[in-house]
Amino acid sequence: MSLPTSPSIGEVVAELSATTSQEECLQRAYDILATKYHGGHGKTYTRIWRLWPQAPEKLWTKSGFLHCTNFNRLLRTLLLRSGKFRAEDVRTRWTLIAISPHQYSRVRIGDRWINVDVWANTFGIRFGDYAHGFHY
Repeated sequence: MSLPTSPSIGEVVAELSATTSQEECLQRAYDILATKYHGGHGKTYTRIWRLWPQAPEKLWTKSGFLHCTNFNRLLRTLLLRSGKFRAEDVRTRWTLIAISPHQYSRVRIGDRWINVDVWANTFGIRFGDYAHGFHY
């Protein structure tokens, strides 16, 4: 019996490239990342060694917990490789969750910027919002 495998990062990029709009591409990338990975307060500190940058392909082979910075690295990679976004359309921002630094993304679609915090999805923060202060 073979175990199910998740699609490669290249297969996901191909799926995102086939979307019909930037908004659909962004929402699909968010959904894929929120399904494959999750955030976590305690693990942020107990898995501190995972905080340092890794190649997107290496990150993609993992599942489960990711630091917020790595969520944003993967989101940016998927969006840029899809061909639907340019580098200047995807920005990272820093905020505080209580007293802990936290990174989220802002993505431009047309003339508006959308907050994207896939890490915070674990805590009920939905697409278009981000964790900050005691809002998580």
